[in-house]
Amino acid sequence: MTANDSGPITAPRVLLGTWPTPLEAAPRLAAHLGLGPEDLWLKRDDLSGLGGGGNKVRKLEFSCGQAVDRGATVLVASGGAQSNYARLTAAASSRLGLKAVLVLRGNGPQGRTGNLSLEGLLGARVVWAGDVDAAGLDRAVAETAAELTAQGERVEVLPFGGSDRNGALGYLEGGRELRGQLPDVEHVVVAGGSGGTMAGLVAALGADRVLGVDVGAVQNLGARVAALVGEVSDGAVEPSALRVRHDQVGDGYGVLTPAASSALEAAARSEGVILDPVYTAKAMAGLAAAVADGDIRPGRRTVFVHTGGLPGLFGHDIAAELAHRTA
Repeated sequence: MTANDSGPITAPRVLLGTWPTPLEAAPRLAAHLGLGPEDLWLKRDDLSGLGGGGNKVRKLEFSCGQAVDRGATVLVASGGAQSNYARLTAAASSRLGLKAVLVLRGNGPQGRTGNLSLEGLLGARVVWAGDVDAAGLDRAVAETAAELTAQGERVEVLPFGGSDRNGALGYLEGGRELRGQLPDVEHVVVAGGSGGTMAGLVAALGADRVLGVDVGAVQNLGARVAALVGEVSDGAVEPSALRVRHDQVGDGYGVLTPAASSALEAAARSEGVILDPVYTAKAMAGLAAAVADGDIRPGRRTVFVHTGGLPGLFGHDIAAELAHRTA
């Protein structure tokens, strides 16, 4: 699939982030990975401005634009207990003067802070759905939305992870922004969660340039990405044409692998850049594996998309372990 060079996006949009986000050289990290000093760049979407930053800000500009256009009074988002999307939905709601209700997996904070602390600060209401699967979470969202509607609210239910057409539009715009910053980029490495970020990048840059690292958030990541590409691009892409690595999932979504732990440490100690244990650490481990097996070679301009997630680090088991290292 070739890059999407069509005109401006005309969907409803609200401005929530600070654009363009920086593109920074990472020569010490490049050397650690086995790349040349000018090969590796970091697209700092963790510095997108709103509510602690992250890739979901780009998605929310279009999702919230649609919600405002429809006259919504409350946004309902869902996810895991440390969902970055939930945190940024709360922040976007505050910016726009809307209410936020977050339907999260689990039975309560259980001593964890991280994103939950910021959601409390931002004034969001959290509904705990219990230990449910994806279908159970969807049911809890539907029940919550029905209750809010009965109370007279105009409800906008946002998709899981922000990954629908609106979310992919955010990263179609982001991919075009990146292409303007580094036109000769050959590899763009990004975490593959719910699929919208990767889909937008593929639509903007072409399937051959984008390497998604599956973090285990959804089933059939490639099929989800391909479907979303078709919704925001004139050209379709087959799942088999996408570059997706599945070798970093480990024991599952949110479970830190040894390779991801090493990636966290390498980024911090070489560049002073903090990754998160759920998404970007696994994506960086995927980049390391791609260099090791020759999929990405020295001399090729490579961008790692830092999608944020720092607050979630403080709600993860590794936070206490890191603190004890200073003792």
